[in-house]
Amino acid sequence: MKPKLLRVWVKAPILKKADLLIIGECAQIVNPKVVEELGKGKVVLTYCPEGEGQLAYGKIASIIRASKPSSITVLTVDGSPHCLLVHAAVNEAIFEVGEKIKQKHYVLVNGEKLAEISPDAIRVARYLSLVQKLIDKNPEILKELEKLSLEYKYAKKQQ
Repeated sequence: MKPKLLRVWVKAPILKKADLLIIGECAQIVNPKVVEELGKGKVVLTYCPEGEGQLAYGKIASIIRASKPSSITVLTVDGSPHCLLVHAAVNEAIFEVGEKIKQKHYVLVNGEKLAEISPDAIRVARYLSLVQKLIDKNPEILKELEKLSLEYKYAKKQQ
């Protein structure tokens, strides 16, 4: 059982200068093999905004300030609206603390393929007006969305 982000003490010895992997709790169920591989040499913490609340950035900021982790890696399931919050929380925590820290962000596409996501992609995802501009400039992206999103397929049928 991996420790939960919100339940670990921010000054726990295992966090001091550690490489952290914060995973969406469902990722370990969807693809435990990827979690195990990505977690090698890292302290793995689980977090689920849907079940545990959405304000983890304060906890992450406190961990950064108190334990000075060497890096933070995030892994979630692609397409999950609440998993996006895990990535945004790490970006926000780093901003709030004002310290440079190595960060990497990954998503599991369809539960299998590991895709690296830039911190800027997460920032853009928070601004729906910018996302709309990107769709307007590249409407073919909706064909890719149709391959991934059951909700989008349903919405298209309802139109």
